[in-house]
Amino acid sequence: MLEIRNLDVHYRGIQALRGVSLHVKQGEIFALIGPNGAGKSSLVNALSGLVPTGGEIRFEGQPLGRMPAHLRSRAGIIQVPEGRRVIAPLSVAENLELGRQAAGVRGSDAKDLERVHALFPVLKDRRHQLSGSLSGGQQQMLAIGRALMARPRVLMLDEPSLGLAPVIIKEVFRALVQLNREGMTILLVEQNARLALQTAHRAAVLEQGRIVHEGMASELANDPVIADHYFGRAGLIA
Repeated sequence: MLEIRNLDVHYRGIQALRGVSLHVKQGEIFALIGPNGAGKSSLVNALSGLVPTGGEIRFEGQPLGRMPAHLRSRAGIIQVPEGRRVIAPLSVAENLELGRQAAGVRGSDAKDLERVHALFPVLKDRRHQLSGSLSGGQQQMLAIGRALMARPRVLMLDEPSLGLAPVIIKEVFRALVQLNREGMTILLVEQNARLALQTAHRAAVLEQGRIVHEGMASELANDPVIADHYFGRAGLIA
């Protein structure tokens, strides 16, 4: 579904990605792990069209070239950004509707809302509440729900577990697994290496802007080099 060849990203005088190549298959969860500053967010932003790139990105076989971000989202490439970034002065319901309108989704939103509310019932209960007054975990659910209202063909999540309590992390990742079982393709960028590899089908490790390991997530999880390098670090333990 997504194919990246020799991707370079430069901005603010820094080369964030260096010749990155990988592919994400339709219907899988692909995890991208690595330390802070490795370039994980830069890769997601490149796919979304938010930063200038070199190399080639193809979506469903078609080159994206210089396609702007808003057209990529309308094609079904939808990002849940790091830090959630809900619109605090708007209600939960208004944030969800904003996700739908921003992606140019037409027709009734009833089925989309039903799907979001089934995954995260708290969003239905608090639909009239200002999003800025929600807890961090509820805001993360709202950010994912807003993305789902855009009817993504590939859902990209940037550090969805960041700053959340363990019980909320489990609920969020349960929802991601459920979405994948329904056929959604997911690109998961996650610093919690153990959790990411437990969730994904395939994965890659990014360090200093380069892919240094790639393979089945279960194989990477059992690789003693990966375990020693990542599972013991603060912030990378499930």
